[in-house]
Formats: sequence, C-alpha cells, structure tokens
Amino acid sequence: MVTKQEMRDEKWKQLTDEKLGRFPFPLQNRIPNFKGAESAAQLVTTIPEYELAKVIKVNPDAPQLPIRAQVLKDGKILLIPTPRLKAGFIMIKPEWVPEGETRRAASITHMKAYGKEIPLHELPTIDLFVVGSVALHRDGRRIGKGEGYADREYAIIRELGNPDIPIVGSIHSVQLTDEDIPKDPFDLTVDWIATEAELLQTSRHYEKPDGIKWNLVTDKDLQEMPILREIKKIK
Repeated sequence: MVTKQEMRDEKWKQLTDEKLGRFPFPLQNRIPNFKGAESAAQLVTTIPEYELAKVIKVNPDAPQLPIRAQVLKDGKILLIPTPRLKAGFIMIKPEWVPEGETRRAASITHMKAYGKEIPLHELPTIDLFVVGSVALHRDGRRIGKGEGYADREYAIIRELGNPDIPIVGSIHSVQLTDEDIPKDPFDLTVDWIATEAELLQTSRHYEKPDGIKWNLVTDKDLQEMPILREIKKIK
C-alpha cells in the first residue's frame, strides 16, 4: 500500500511533467487545477442528483470554479466554504447574480461581493457535495492535499443535522488510481467522479463521516476555525 503523501507526490509530479495543470502554479501542495475542468463540470450536471438538487456545496479551489459558476447558471443555490473555514460558508443565490456574471460571482476573489456569510442556524439543507482532490480511487477513496478541510466540512454539516448526501469529485483522468491507498475513519469518500473525459459512479459505498470527531479537534483547530467553537456552543 502506498502512503497518502506518496500518492500526492506522484499525482502532482505527473500533472506537472505531462503539462496537464494550469494556473495557479506550482501544482504541489494544493488541489491542482487541471486542463479540461470545464468538461468535467459539464459532466457533473448530468448526474441525476445534480439535476434534482436545489442547494449545492462546492469547494473553493480553482479547478471547481466552472462547477460553481454552472450551479448559479442552473438556478441553484451555491454554498462555498470560506478558505480554511475561517468564516464558515458563503451562500450565493442565483437571483443575486446579474446575467453574465456567474463566473465572477463564483470566484473566490468576488464571492463575498455577490453572496453573504451565513450563520449556522441559517444553513440550508445541502443536497449535493462537490470536492476537489489530488487523487481518487475508482472505488471512491479520496486523497486531498492533506489538511482535512473537505472531511471536516462534511462532518460539520452532518453534525448540524444534514442528511447523508452524494459526494462528487472532479479531477483529471490521470489523477485516478487503482493502487491500494489508505482510508482513515474520518476520510471522505466520493460517489461520483467527473474527469475531462468521463463520468464514473464509484464501485463501492463507504460509510461517510456522520459528525465531528471531537476527540480529534485540537485547541489550535478551535482557535483557527471559529465555526467549530460556534458548533460546540449550540450542541
């Protein structure tokens, strides 16, 4: 079995060597932006759960910008976690975005100008959860950049009573792996994988986090993520 870090290093290097990445550079130590992200975004829209969804959470990284913009174009409510969960979630309703400005509104630079930070008690029920990844196994196992934010975002919404919902990952096809990779109990897994070339439904259903594992939350986490302190107060 390869380690998570070995798999990250392998995929970052492959994307770089094969010139399949794009700005921002370097690709290392981030959710890598990839050529063909727009094609992957279009495939996401064909997932039955996407078509039915009214509220969709999408990660704030560059390769998922086309998905965020498409969510607004399709008249759905977009939720974006603030970077490093410093301020919880930004909500953008499609009616708040003038015609032709969906991509700008969905960008991290401008999302606060079109949306608003929402308190936890106003967080709507989320129907679909989109994540970025460094690598994905075809059976749904996921490796992120190593900081655990996607895992924690899902744990947070479950802690607040959101039902278990489908998770979609969008990556370049070279980020797929068949190698045996580790999975910890707190790790998020995906149900669908959209690449620039195809849409895959994962071959195995893993149990997802059903809430925050408070025994793993450090004092530093509580200091850096006010949203965790807020949850502790209302639980």
